[in-house]
Amino acid sequence: MPAEEKIHPLILALDTHDLQEAREFLAPLRSMLRYVKVGRRLWALGGVPFLKEISSQGFDIFLDLKLHDIPNTVAGAVDALSDLGLWALTLHAAGGRKMLEAAVSARDDADSEMVLLGVSVLTSLDQPAWETVCPGSVLTEAIKSRTRLCADCSMDGLVCSPLDLGMVRETAGEELITVVPGVRPWKVNDDQKRSATPAEAIRNGADYLVVGRPIIQSDDPLGAVSDIFIQMEEGFRCRKR
Repeated sequence: MPAEEKIHPLILALDTHDLQEAREFLAPLRSMLRYVKVGRRLWALGGVPFLKEISSQGFDIFLDLKLHDIPNTVAGAVDALSDLGLWALTLHAAGGRKMLEAAVSARDDADSEMVLLGVSVLTSLDQPAWETVCPGSVLTEAIKSRTRLCADCSMDGLVCSPLDLGMVRETAGEELITVVPGVRPWKVNDDQKRSATPAEAIRNGADYLVVGRPIIQSDDPLGAVSDIFIQMEEGFRCRKR
């Protein structure tokens, strides 16, 4: 696969069981993928040394910690992470205005180019599940409110369901880049309640797609990535019409 394939805005969710498995999985994908998402498991196992290791291999790292705490605590975490050369970091938009503003201020004070992404609502939640944690609240209204909040706080982007892209664009226009998990090359029954195919997500305005299990659990990961690229290209063609 030629190196120019790395222009595709596909983020691999590196959700492996351990560090060695992650290393072995990434090795053949270096020429294909630019972006890698590291979640809490691998962060807990490998920490900063592991991030530096995979960064040295040419990957841009998306650290998905979903920070959610009081403003001072989050600002301290963002400051500590700002000099690691990360491409992006996630924070829960539910943390509120002061938390998000503190994060942006800490990043800017550190003179870092790290992209800060607000998580609107987890893609594992649909309206019935949302009701159990926010009784009487309408899921779509929460997404709109958190989208506007992220834009007002000068966050760089938003992590949202592919089904929410229309609302996000209607609410914030082009102010926020959109990073979209819950992407499935085919329909499956798992914990992603609000999902779409790569072609659908790109067609509806996603800037980046996050895909994990369909690649990680595939018998042919390189083939799975190539198939997703094809679907993404279809989405871009449809978007231009």
